[in-house]
Amino acid sequence: MSWGWDVWWIWIAGGIVLAILELLAPGFIFLGFALGALAMGLLFLLAGPGGLFIGGSLPLALLTFAVLSALAWLAMRRLVGVRKGQTRVWDRDINED
Repeated sequence: MSWGWDVWWIWIAGGIVLAILELLAPGFIFLGFALGALAMGLLFLLAGPGGLFIGGSLPLALLTFAVLSALAWLAMRRLVGVRKGQTRVWDRDINED
């Protein structure tokens, strides 16, 4: 049994660790990476270590992880990002009077 980067539970464990780090440092910093790692773990679980288009290529797996993380971050940004009217416009300075 291989214990390398293509083992599904390592990606799942990494995703859980990143999700815990997100709890410690809020602001959606690690959550996109956590979702990307969880998605990679599911891909390796369903297709096996040598399955899919990733095969045995570490650079291709890292590229897939980066793309999945970016998509997860963009989806979260769309769902829970900045709302309209959330910015505040100041009409006067408190030091003017």
